[in-house]
Amino acid sequence: MALPKKRHSKARGRRRRTHWKLSAMNLVPCPQCKQPKLTHRACRVCGYYDGRQVIEIKIKEKKKKP
Repeated sequence: MALPKKRHSKARGRRRRTHWKLSAMNLVPCPQCKQPKLTHRACRVCGYYDGRQVIEIKIKEKKKKP
């Protein structure tokens, strides 16, 4: 395995690392409920994917104040 003969400076290592960036998630509107969702994933709000419901979403009931 290759090993460096000389130590690289901090600036050189940091210059190399400038390309280690995170890209933003690609969100698209859901065709059913128009909420933003990840591509090629079922919608978290309505549970639809490719025009059919694949996840049963339970509706949370609000607690009544006494």
